Amino acid sequence: MSDRTKALREINLQAESATAITAGATVYSPSTLFIGTAGNVTVTTASGQAGVVFKNLANGSILPVLVTAVTAATAADLVLLS
Repeated sequence: MSDRTKALREINLQAESATAITAGATVYSPSTLFIGTAGNVTVTTASGQAGVVFKNLANGSILPVLVTAVTAATAADLVLLS
């Protein structure tokens, strides 16, 4: 396993910044997502997997996956945590 893969598997649950985003946004630093209003989110993961759909995410939840893009969403009030 490469050092990059190992680093991507580590999730830091303490964010230093928070930025509101909408579907179609490209993320410049791999980040986790806060889901304000329930729904689905389609993302590109930090390892490059595109079109990954997370369904039925609850209000106020955190998606513990590092993402580099949010390509579609029925969920709303999304916030990048990095």
